Amino acid sequence: MKQHWIGGEWTGRANREPIDIINPATEEVFEQVPDGSREDAHAAVVAANKAFGVWRRMTAVSRGELLHEVADRLKARTEEIARLLTLEGGKPLRENIDEVGWCVACFRYYAELGRNSRGRVIPSIESTQLSMVLKEPYGVAVCIVPYNYPLLLMTWKVAPALAAGNTVIIKPSSITPLATLALSECFDVLPPGAVNIVTGSGEEIGHALVAHPDTHVVAFTGSTGTGRKIARQCAESFKKVTLELGGKDPFVVCEDSDVEVAARAVAWAACLNAGQVCTSSERIYVQRSIADRFLEALVNFTGTLRIGPGIEPSTDIGPLARDHYRRNVEEHVEEARKRGAVVLAGGKRPAGFQKGYYYEPTVLTNVTPSMKVMTEETFGPVAPVMVYNDFDEAIRLAQGTQYGLGAVLFTRDALKAKTFFEEVRAGSIWINDPLTDNDAGPFGGMKMSGLGRELGLEGLEEFMETKHVHWDFVQQEKPWWYPYKRE
Repeated sequence: MKQHWIGGEWTGRANREPIDIINPATEEVFEQVPDGSREDAHAAVVAANKAFGVWRRMTAVSRGELLHEVADRLKARTEEIARLLTLEGGKPLRENIDEVGWCVACFRYYAELGRNSRGRVIPSIESTQLSMVLKEPYGVAVCIVPYNYPLLLMTWKVAPALAAGNTVIIKPSSITPLATLALSECFDVLPPGAVNIVTGSGEEIGHALVAHPDTHVVAFTGSTGTGRKIARQCAESFKKVTLELGGKDPFVVCEDSDVEVAARAVAWAACLNAGQVCTSSERIYVQRSIADRFLEALVNFTGTLRIGPGIEPSTDIGPLARDHYRRNVEEHVEEARKRGAVVLAGGKRPAGFQKGYYYEPTVLTNVTPSMKVMTEETFGPVAPVMVYNDFDEAIRLAQGTQYGLGAVLFTRDALKAKTFFEEVRAGSIWINDPLTDNDAGPFGGMKMSGLGRELGLEGLEEFMETKHVHWDFVQQEKPWWYPYKRE
């Protein structure tokens, strides 16, 4: 059984039943991790605070060099760690190889950015003064990570937190903790306690870390409901928090689009990682004049996607991470069907699989705005398609959600593109290229999709406090009404 990684050492308590790690392709338990306690969380906080005194005083150049070494070690173990990601999460191996590569790039990006961003000098009000705006680390950062991209979404938090001079405690998902624990061999080049990994439930470990008086900033990716709870906890002590929460992203296809290309893009945006992507396109809006051709192309293409265990090279769509996530998808599709939606492709568990949490890539039409597949996060390989008449209607439909994480538009019309990114309230707008990331570009949500940003300079500054230093080189006597007495 794996253990916690605290203070540069493996440690764990044996007085609790461990957490089973299940391969979603076979439903078999293949590893266990500790179900951590509040005592484990506290030990990680103590270790992280102790390391903070060392890590924050290192030069930014030295920290950057060590983060590059973390990236080097991670790159050297790409195949091994990608395989772990596939076994515990189900995502196809080639996608997990990409995920590890993205993590390597992110560590390198912040290794460089972190040593070049430390504030600014501002004009002073007198000639004998110097005014500086400094950026300083908060202290101990709590990084709570979901199951769908366990390493990438961890790296988006940990890399900038470390680059800014914070130490970190990672609470991985209980579904996919193994690849994160394997990174201990990459993090052990850092001072002991600079990175700590504690496994266990969100109700106990997550709560204990967020509420602890000696943690100073929280970065969370997960559901909107859990995000609300964390925000309330942080509000009690005015603790800094960033929240990347749920989404219900629209994908608008205009009549000037290449239908075949747009259909493949929708399939990618809806079915990547079996639809378990925060920015999956879960509401598809197609202009009426091309709707029939688009639906035909979408159905034809989704029919070519190969379902199977992620470990097999031929697999396009792996299983969902757990059966209760699949049941949620089934509930949304069934509710839509009962209310008049038409299933053009998929809509069921695939034949030929006795085990595994598989669900067919699904295309629905005749959906309405009030159906669950159009209002609640489905998080599965489902593309519900609505038809619109004019672009103003498409904008209204795209805006018709409490969420604001991302939105996609396919068009060759520059004016429509400008109108779309100005009018649609979402943190990321993709035009003609869905779901691509850029380490230098900030990522995060509006409305009920969260607070704060990850990636880019903004992602670094989420882990830095601002301090103004007002320095007068001369001890000047001031008028009597200044807030101190003259000698």
